[in-house]
Amino acid sequence: MTDLKLKVTMDLSVVLVVGFCFVLLGNGVQSDRDDKKLQSLPQDQPYRTGYHFQPPKNWMNDPNGPMYYKGVYHLFYQYNPYAAVWGTITWAHSISYDLVNWIHLDIALSPDDPFDINGCWSGSTTFLSGGKPVILYTGGVTMNRQVQNLAEPKNLSDPMLREWVKSSHNPIITHVDGMDSENFRDPTTAWQGPDGLWRVLVGNEMNSHGRALLYRSRDFVTWTQSKEPIHSSTRTGMWECPDFYPVSLDGKNGVDTSSLDKFTKHVLKASFNSSDHYVLGNYTTVTDNFSVDTDFLENGSDLRYDYGNFYASKTFFDSAKKRRILWAWVQESDSTTDDIKKDWSGLQSFPRSILLSKTGKQLIQWPVEEIEKQRTVNVSFKNKELKGGSVLQISGITASQADVEVSFNSSNLKEADLLDPSWVDPQLLCSQKTASVGGNIGPFGILALASKDLTEQTSIFFRVFRSNDKYVVLMCSDQSRSSLEEGLKKTIYGAFIDIDPLNEMISLRSLIDHSIVESFGGEGRACITARVYPKLAIDNQAYLYAFNNGTFDVNISTLNAWSMKKAQIVSFTKRRKPHLN
Repeated sequence: MTDLKLKVTMDLSVVLVVGFCFVLLGNGVQSDRDDKKLQSLPQDQPYRTGYHFQPPKNWMNDPNGPMYYKGVYHLFYQYNPYAAVWGTITWAHSISYDLVNWIHLDIALSPDDPFDINGCWSGSTTFLSGGKPVILYTGGVTMNRQVQNLAEPKNLSDPMLREWVKSSHNPIITHVDGMDSENFRDPTTAWQGPDGLWRVLVGNEMNSHGRALLYRSRDFVTWTQSKEPIHSSTRTGMWECPDFYPVSLDGKNGVDTSSLDKFTKHVLKASFNSSDHYVLGNYTTVTDNFSVDTDFLENGSDLRYDYGNFYASKTFFDSAKKRRILWAWVQESDSTTDDIKKDWSGLQSFPRSILLSKTGKQLIQWPVEEIEKQRTVNVSFKNKELKGGSVLQISGITASQADVEVSFNSSNLKEADLLDPSWVDPQLLCSQKTASVGGNIGPFGILALASKDLTEQTSIFFRVFRSNDKYVVLMCSDQSRSSLEEGLKKTIYGAFIDIDPLNEMISLRSLIDHSIVESFGGEGRACITARVYPKLAIDNQAYLYAFNNGTFDVNISTLNAWSMKKAQIVSFTKRRKPHLN
C-alpha cells in the first residue's frame, strides 16, 4: 500500500485517479461501465458547490466520526443511497489528504442487523489505546427504540479504513426503565479519565428537557450509566448530536479529547431548536463534574457555533496540525420537490478550526488554512471610501465561487443610532432592519450572489449602535432578496458581535459557493451560514458588490477577493470505476 503514502505535491486529481486506481484495482476493485449512468445528475445544476463537500447525489445530513488516521482525513456522514430525501440511513465514507479534495469510498455501515435495522444513525469515532479507531453509533430498532452500537476497522493497516465490522456485543448501550428510548442517540467521542475508564455522552430528553447522559467503561464494550447526567437544562428540549471537548486557555492550539491538561476549559455543545448551541465550563476529571460559566439560554446568553443554517455539528482533534476541526450539516432551503428534481440534498460546511477567544468567554472559528490553496485570481485594494447610499462593484473575480475578506472602519461612530433596550433578539432586529432600511452607521457590507441589476442579492452587513458608554455591532445575513423564485425559505439571520469599533476594524470574511454563503464576522467571533438559490445570479451572471446604505460614510480599510478553484472529488467504490464529479 505504499502508493497511499504519496504526498499531494502534484495535481491531486492525477494522484487520486492514477495512484488510487492502481492500488484499488490491484486489490480487486471492479470496473463498472455503467458508472456514468449511476452517477448522472440532471444537466442544469447551478446550485452544486465548487469547493464544499457533498456526495455525487442523494440525501446527506449529519457529519459523523471525522478523524485523522495515518496521514488521511476521514469523514463519515448520514446518507441515503437511494434518494434525495431522508430514508434508509447509512454511514457513507469519504477520505482526503487536505480537507478540500475528496475520494468517495464504499458505505461503511448499513442498517442490516437487528440492532440497527431502522437506520445507522449519528455517532463518533474514538482512538483506543495503541491508536486503534472505533465507531460508536446509534442504531434505530423496532418500536422506534434507539440503542448504541460499536464497529471496528477490518484492516488497521489500510489507512483508507474501507471496511468496518460491527461488534458481536451490539447493542453495547441500551436504555433503562423510565428513560425515553425514542430520544436516546448520538454518542460523542469518548475520552479516558485518570482512572483509566472511558467516558461517553449520549443525548437524551427527559420530561421535555435536554440532557447528556454519562456512561463509563473499562473495556469499551460493557458500559455503566452514571447516576446523574453530566449536564441538563430545563430551558431546552432534546439534545441531539452532543459534543464535549477541551479547549486551551491560551487559544493557540487544539487539545486532544482525552487531555488531562489543567489549562483548559471544556465545551459542551448540543443541537436543539435548529441550531448548535454551546456552553463553556470547568470539568473535573476525578468526579466528572461539569460546572458551566453560563448555562444554555440563561440570562439572555445565546452562544452558538453559527447563527444561520448550521446543525448537527461534530468536531475532531487533528493530531497532525494540533488543531480542533468543526464540521456541520447545512440543510437545503428549497422544497423537497426541488431536491428530488436536482437529485441531491445537503452540504457540509467548509471545515473550520475552533479555538477559545482571548477573553475566554466564547469560541472563535475560521476556515482551515488549506482553503487558501484554492485561491486563484485576486482583486484587492485599501482605503476606499464608501459614501452613504453607494454601491461598489468588485469585478475581476468569479463571484459565484469566491473567498472575500474585507474590513471596515468609520470616523463617525458618535453619530450611531441609539440601541433600544428592547432590541435583544439580533435575528428579529435584522429582520426588521434589512439591508434596504437605512441607518446612521450602516447597513454596510457586501452583496453576494447578486444579479447585475441587484434585483437578486444576498446581503451580509453590519450596523453600529450606541448603548450607554459603548458601541454595539450587529451582523446580519439577509436572504429576503436572494432569489426571484417563490416558495423558498429566505430566512434572515443575525448576531451581536463582541467588537469595539473604536479600537478595531469591523471585519468580514465570506465563502461564496453557488448556493451557500458562509460568513465570519469579527475574525470568527460570529458566524452565519445561509443557503440561497438565485435565478439570475448564477455562474458567470453572479456579481459581487460592497455597499453602504447608511447616512454616514464608512471606509473600506482593506479588501481582498479571490476566485476559487473547484475541488477535485473522485467516486471510487468496489463496483465502480473512478469518476470525477
